[in-house]
Amino acid sequence: MAAIIRRDGVRSFVFFTVGGMGLALPLDSVLEILRPPALVPIPLGPPSLEGLARRRGAVLPVIGLRRVLGLAGTGEGGTADGETKAARLLIVRHNGQPVGLLVDRVSGLSAVDEDRIADAGAAPDPSIDADLLAGAILAGDGRDGALILDTDPLIERQFADLGRAGGPAGTADFSVSAQPKTVAVVRQDEEQLVVLTVAEQEFSLPVAAVREVVPVPETVIRVPRARPHLLGMMTLRDALLPLVGLRELFGLDAAKDGGRGKVAVLRTAEGPVGVVVEDVREILRVPRERIDPVPPLMAREAEFEDMDGIARLDGGARLIPVLSAGRLFRHGAGNGAGLGGDARGHEGEAAVATEAEAERAEAFVVFRLAGAEYGLPVAAVQEVLRQPDAVTPLPNAPDFVSGVTTLRGAVLPLVALRRLLRLPEGQGHGVEGDRGRVVVIAAGAARAGLLVDGMAGIVRIPDGAIGPAPVVSQAQHRLIRRIGALESGGERRMILLMDPEELLDMDQLADLLAPV
Repeated sequence: MAAIIRRDGVRSFVFFTVGGMGLALPLDSVLEILRPPALVPIPLGPPSLEGLARRRGAVLPVIGLRRVLGLAGTGEGGTADGETKAARLLIVRHNGQPVGLLVDRVSGLSAVDEDRIADAGAAPDPSIDADLLAGAILAGDGRDGALILDTDPLIERQFADLGRAGGPAGTADFSVSAQPKTVAVVRQDEEQLVVLTVAEQEFSLPVAAVREVVPVPETVIRVPRARPHLLGMMTLRDALLPLVGLRELFGLDAAKDGGRGKVAVLRTAEGPVGVVVEDVREILRVPRERIDPVPPLMAREAEFEDMDGIARLDGGARLIPVLSAGRLFRHGAGNGAGLGGDARGHEGEAAVATEAEAERAEAFVVFRLAGAEYGLPVAAVQEVLRQPDAVTPLPNAPDFVSGVTTLRGAVLPLVALRRLLRLPEGQGHGVEGDRGRVVVIAAGAARAGLLVDGMAGIVRIPDGAIGPAPVVSQAQHRLIRRIGALESGGERRMILLMDPEELLDMDQLADLLAPV
């Protein structure tokens, strides 16, 4: 009791309700009270984990108190999960790590006299474990009573390793500077290509020329009297980036879907340039022998000088032009359609600063899964493919192995990432409206295809925007040790960064995920 009684005989509390029950926390244990922000789900956590939130530069786990306490019912005009307009997030600290507690509503702040604070046994409630209570505030003088929660055991039960540097046997490294293990690189006789779609046609660019791929922002700064393909400028990490519409540059018809599209940020002699396309569909690893030069009859035409070759796929049934980032903006230079000196002038010193910042960033292939974004180092991703029509079952394989397929004559196991990460089936499937994608990863001799919902593109994340992931479980921390937090043009993104070598260590992972 001494821990919750001040010398002057009163103590201030935050009063709140969860599932219709009155609860309280000492005011000096609550760091903040705020409206619930957008939450990002993180896999392999306890059932009470609502997701991750970003607050004041820190990433914190959010626990649903309704789930922890096993309380049914709804808040005012809300759902069974307590998602109401009155819902609030109480930020507390546990082992030096901020944690959010999601409650139905905050009733108020009040000072409580000593004679109204009693042992938890004075107001027993069989629906709450007594070990989670620090005491009770008795009703009286027209004031409601409340149970005083003890956040330390409550959080400890959900996250036994939260805020600790290693967990059991020091198996995890909770350092911000923890880097992914060594990954495989692309063979020298192969070209890694990013496949873009423009007006429902496929084009590609070498991965080395694409610095990152980001969504088209809602706000684009238009340039008066600019040529049609010069769409304007956007801000990318506090620097101006000129935008060129590839559809307008090539004189192609408008897309049917009319979506916002993607921006592929290219390295050029004029500095970074954003190329607006409809979508980024795949990353392919193509043998150089399957990339033919442009036929001489076409190569002498100015319209084709921005092409390095044509990739022949699927036995020649699929042809994808390979564009040259260095010559792309010479397209139509004879009639003044190229990028020209104006765009270079818009870059100025900002382009130099952006390029310098890119040198202090890591590149990730980002994909979507169950409503969240995940990233893998570009060097670990060999290619990204459409899901195959047929998969061969693999007898006695773990349930997260969907089967095997063949890729250029080699057997490739397919991992259902939703099952591996214990995510619900049937939610948040690919925006592309098809069967999703296969992300082929490699580490050493091991190789596997990850079944994901869809692709978000290539993203370069500055070192300063990468921080440690909270340890919500040892299984999660083996796979996801870091999180990238980005903010551009008012859009906030949280990308869960995965360790490819741990993903491929299926035997140990199966043991870690096995029920006790």
